[in-house]
Amino acid sequence: MTPRNIVILTGAGISAESGLATFRDKDGLWSKVRIEDVATPEAFARDPARVHAFYNARRAQIRDPAIAPNAAHLALAELDARWPGELLLVTQNVDDLHARAGSRRMVAMHGELAKARCLECEAVHPWVEDLSTATPCPACGKTGGMRPHIVWFGEMPMQMDRIGAALEACDLFVSIGTSGNVYPAAGFVAEVAGHARTLELNLEPSAGRSRFDEARHGPATRLVPDFVRALLA
Repeated sequence: MTPRNIVILTGAGISAESGLATFRDKDGLWSKVRIEDVATPEAFARDPARVHAFYNARRAQIRDPAIAPNAAHLALAELDARWPGELLLVTQNVDDLHARAGSRRMVAMHGELAKARCLECEAVHPWVEDLSTATPCPACGKTGGMRPHIVWFGEMPMQMDRIGAALEACDLFVSIGTSGNVYPAAGFVAEVAGHARTLELNLEPSAGRSRFDEARHGPATRLVPDFVRALLA
């Protein structure tokens, strides 16, 4: 049966082929730095300079002209533009590659590297340069409160109500490039059980592979364009 309403979840695996480091592979970012030191509200309160240095380095990486959307990002943007039914792309990635590829019906549930948020006035700003404790907020002018617009461990992912409504209404759920270890995203496949077909597209079987109706394994730059072509045919 042809699906009508689609939810697509993407993880670090879709951006790895663009040259961005993953988090949970054996050589990923979390093997080089402790989560507790750079990715919690407590870490920011304790040592904001260290947290800023970590995210400044990652922000610099996405500014690198060599880092660009790959064939998988571009295929999903084409699906977004051409799919006549409901579609929501939910990404766990904080890079801007989906947006640069052209995806619009999208939620960045873990935040966005290319944005900064002020703890004083809560304004969110586009941001591609470095941040520091001396950076003033463009809205309120106060310093010391600008932080990466990133969901840290212990914080609630963004737009969960919108994601939940889309999961409830979908009849096709596709997970691309995810480890299957990070909740709540790892639980989405269970949430749609009984009313949606489920498909995993991953380099190798994820931790949640057994929950999917179907799985295809290989590079995202091959699997995702093939999937989109078949869906739009």
